[in-house]
Amino acid sequence: MKANCSSPGETGETGSPHPPGPQSPLHQRHLDLGSGLGRSSSWTCCSSTSQIMEKSPLQTIGEEQTQNPYTELLVLKAHHDIVRFLVQLDDYRFASAGDDGIVVVWNAQTGEKLLELNGHTQKITAIITFPSLESCEEKNQLILTASADRTVIVWDSDTGRQVQRISCFQSTVKCLTVLQRLDVWLSGGNDLCVWNRKLDLLCKTSHLSDTGISALVEIPKNCVVAAVGKELIIFRLVAPTEGSLEWDILEIKHLLDHQDNILSLINVNDLSFVTGSHIGELIIWDALDWTMQAYERNFWDPSPQLDTQQEIKLCQKSNDISIHHFTCDEENVFAAVGRGLYVYNLHMKRVIACQKTAHDSSVLHIAKLPNRQLISCSEDGSVRIWELREKQQLAAEPVPTGFFNMWGFGRVNKQASQPVKKQQENATSCSLELIGDLIGHSSSVEMFLYFEDHGLVTCSADHLIILWKNGERESGLRSLRLFQKLEENGRKQWRAGRRQHGWSCGRHWKSGSWLRSLGTRPEEWFQNSLKIHILQTERRPLSPGKPVA
Repeated sequence: MKANCSSPGETGETGSPHPPGPQSPLHQRHLDLGSGLGRSSSWTCCSSTSQIMEKSPLQTIGEEQTQNPYTELLVLKAHHDIVRFLVQLDDYRFASAGDDGIVVVWNAQTGEKLLELNGHTQKITAIITFPSLESCEEKNQLILTASADRTVIVWDSDTGRQVQRISCFQSTVKCLTVLQRLDVWLSGGNDLCVWNRKLDLLCKTSHLSDTGISALVEIPKNCVVAAVGKELIIFRLVAPTEGSLEWDILEIKHLLDHQDNILSLINVNDLSFVTGSHIGELIIWDALDWTMQAYERNFWDPSPQLDTQQEIKLCQKSNDISIHHFTCDEENVFAAVGRGLYVYNLHMKRVIACQKTAHDSSVLHIAKLPNRQLISCSEDGSVRIWELREKQQLAAEPVPTGFFNMWGFGRVNKQASQPVKKQQENATSCSLELIGDLIGHSSSVEMFLYFEDHGLVTCSADHLIILWKNGERESGLRSLRLFQKLEENGRKQWRAGRRQHGWSCGRHWKSGSWLRSLGTRPEEWFQNSLKIHILQTERRPLSPGKPVA
């Protein structure tokens, strides 16, 4: 695939099969990919790509991706190591962080680098935003970053100023979360700490585990749920009252239903949350009484004669069934399971759609878009766009029962019909159809952000960030800016003509001869306006009222 690359002052073509690597000088370059972003023309990342494609029943898409709007991109380079995290600051800004310990604030519309925050000495392990209170007049949003150097730094997102550095941790902080209603934030490592906006330590738990807290979310009743290994721990925060002026954190309950380490944990809504484990267990929990609402483990087919540990050993790869990430809407939970995508319906309590091999490697991050679309990124370096579609329900046809049964001899085997009935009940009612394939990174895509007005942002192990743009929208914006510039230049030229030629130019302008000289059709007007712009740029004389040659 040949793509048109342009940077300020130059245009050209490139037919190189390899994308720009981490050391490439390409910075904020614009790349118009046209309408073809198919995997068949993707950059080659390794010599065994064709072998992988032959072995894997991976769904592919052709060059004409009519439903894929992302046909332009900007390559942003500021990091020197793996970029693992992206966090949205507002409608037009986001921050990136990774293994180089640097935080960079970007403009999502232009790709401009706004701030670079330096302070950590090792890789960043977590990043969140801490918005100001709605009642507060001064809207000052903070950025909190945790690092393997056992520190947490609080930054001012507007100025990049380091507000404060906390270095009293005994272990690496792996997760951060904000309880906006209580105006506090929590840090999770080998213990759980509660902090206020002034960065005072309010309370903390005792040592929980050497493995540490891997995920943390807020649930009702001033509670939080923490994933520690293969168990969930419910904690309750006790705010100061008239009787007690101190904060406290109480360990309420342990949930031991998972059989392996918990990798993902998110809130579904105000009443439930969902967890996913290393061996593909999906559990929906009641957020009020902490009981199990649903359990799903049908992402693979273990042998019923084997116990759990044998099943795990005989499974192809543990990564093939690990649940790496969740996203959800009002009806469904979307799960990234190994290399596949699964849609679990909350009302039916079953999987209604799946794409068992959505990528060549493990899916690391997914997000649901408003228009029944799903975006996924993977270790294989690709970003794919899916659409959830309902299958057309076909009427069930009668199954022939054999020659003798046709004449009424023999009996129908009820036992044999039961698996068929069960299979029909468990059949998926929807499908995930591939509508877009974005190939731009040369290594694992760690995560992404979706901006409704500014496109898609992806970060990768290739040290790069790519800002994917809606080509049609960007083309319209460029045309609009050009017309605005031409209109402004036309007004300047008319005012200059009045000063030089008196009212003659004004008569031409007011009588309409000036407009008629530009042509009657829009395309003539545009071409002649462009000529006027070029002539004016070259400072060549232009007679008002005369057609442009």
